[in-house]
Amino acid sequence: MSHYFTNDNIKHDINKINIIINNIHLTLTTDSGVFSKKGLDFGTRSLLEKLKVDEIKGDVLDFGCGYGPVGIYLKKVTNANIDMVDINERALNLAKKNANLNNVNVNIFQSDIYQNVHKKYDFIISNPPIRVGKEILYKILFEANDHLKENGMLIIVVNKDQGAKSITRDLQKIYNVSVLGKNKGFYIICAKKH
Repeated sequence: MSHYFTNDNIKHDINKINIIINNIHLTLTTDSGVFSKKGLDFGTRSLLEKLKVDEIKGDVLDFGCGYGPVGIYLKKVTNANIDMVDINERALNLAKKNANLNNVNVNIFQSDIYQNVHKKYDFIISNPPIRVGKEILYKILFEANDHLKENGMLIIVVNKDQGAKSITRDLQKIYNVSVLGKNKGFYIICAKKH
């Protein structure tokens, strides 16, 4: 849990992983103290494989970017302007290295939820940190609305065992919600701003 917020005292264990998503090859550096350091997690893979990338354009925020697979992949396959944020400094440093490693130009910065996010986006895309608890998770999901342009979309992936159905239902209070796809219990949820 603590890896979301701090990792000053965690010993480094740097690795390089190679992943292929929809025939796009990425090489990513990972380290201890970041989410899914051994390889791309199944939820993120499901999210990226189900995205209709030809519809992703304009300004995109990769929220909770970790070491960068979502934002880097999207920059490889779209012409969108990609911003990537995380609270975890080690993750941000890795994301910057990985952007260089994969020859993409993205804007990466630190933010505690949306504290340092000062513009509006066409898309906010995330494998949100479920383990932070419902209060912080819902702050992330519902405050996204304030950072979306008109008709902007929040696209997330959540496992049904981690509340995908109740999250889908709750998001309907302020968004037009649809499920873009499911993969072995993971729901790819699209919440469109009214």
